[in-house]
Amino acid sequence: MARSLTRRHLLGTAAALGGAAALAGPPASAAQAATGGGGSAASWPATIATPPGFQPEGITIGPGAVAYTGSLLDGSVCAADLATGRGRIITEGQGPMSVGLKVAPYGRLVIAGGDTGQIRVVDRRSGRPLAAWQAATGTAFVNDVVVGCGGAWFTDSFNDVLYHVPVRRTVPSASPVRTLPLTGAWAPTPPGGQTFGANGIELTPDRRGLLVVNDNSALLYRVDPRTGETTEVALTGGAVSNGDGLVLHGRTLYVVRNWAYAVDVFRLTGDGTRGTFVRRITDPRFDEPTTAAVHGDRLYVVNARFDSDWSDPTTSSTIVAVPL
Repeated sequence: MARSLTRRHLLGTAAALGGAAALAGPPASAAQAATGGGGSAASWPATIATPPGFQPEGITIGPGAVAYTGSLLDGSVCAADLATGRGRIITEGQGPMSVGLKVAPYGRLVIAGGDTGQIRVVDRRSGRPLAAWQAATGTAFVNDVVVGCGGAWFTDSFNDVLYHVPVRRTVPSASPVRTLPLTGAWAPTPPGGQTFGANGIELTPDRRGLLVVNDNSALLYRVDPRTGETTEVALTGGAVSNGDGLVLHGRTLYVVRNWAYAVDVFRLTGDGTRGTFVRRITDPRFDEPTTAAVHGDRLYVVNARFDSDWSDPTTSSTIVAVPL
C-alpha cells in the first residue's frame, strides 16, 4: 500500500495496458491448471487484466495456478486462472476494502481490511464470507498478511502492532484476534494516520520469525512472533524504500517497491537476520506495483495504479508476470 492515503486518489489519464488477457468467465479448476490444462507455462499470458472498476492491491496463488486478488474500492475478491487469464469475481464487494490476502488451510482466504480495521475470512472456492473480526478501531490500516508461525499475521500501517489470528478447522465465532506490539529496534510510526509504517510481511526462511518492511523508516525488520521484539535486518546493497509487498521464495526475498516501480531481490540467511542484494527487477508494465506472488518460474506483480482515476468505473488494472 502507498505511503499516504491521499496519494491513492491522485488522478491520472493512463489507460489499461493493451494486449492483456481479459478476466471473463469461470477460471479453470486448480487441478487442471496445475497439470497444464491451460497449455505450457511458456504460453500463459504475461499480462492479465483485472475487471473494470476493480482496483487490485494484494495477491496470493494456490492451490494450482489460481491467483486471488482483492479490490481496494469495495472489497471484492477475484479469482483468475494464470494459464488462461480467465477469471471471475467470487466475492462481491460489501463496502470494506480488501488489501493483502493469503490462501490459508481448510480452503480459506484471510483478508486484511485496510482502514476498516477488520480481518475477514472467506471460502476460497465459493467466496462465501465465513467470519469478520474488528482488529482495531479508530485510526488503523490493516494492510498485509502472512500465514505461518502458528496462524495468520497482519500488519497495521498506522499502529506499531501485528495482529494474530489462529487458523483452525472450525472458524471461531468470537474474535480470536491477538495484538502484538512491535518493540526493540522498530522505528515508531508518527500518530495521526498520515504516515505508513508496517507494510508488507513475510516469514523468515527458517519459518521461525517474521519479516516486516517499515515504509516510514525504509528498513526491513525481523520480528520474534512470541514477544514482538524486532531487530533490523542487515542488508548489503539494494533498497527497501517504498517497500510494499514481500515475497519469500526459498531464501530469496522479493521486495515490491511501489513508487520506485521496481522489485529489489535479496538473498537471506536462514534466520532472516542478514541479506545480500542480488538484482533489481524493472519492467515498463509496472504501474505503482504493490504486491507479488510466485508461481513456477514467474513472479506475478499487481499494479494498483494509485494515480489513476478510480472514480471512472471503466478504469482497470493488470497483474504482470516477470521471470524470477
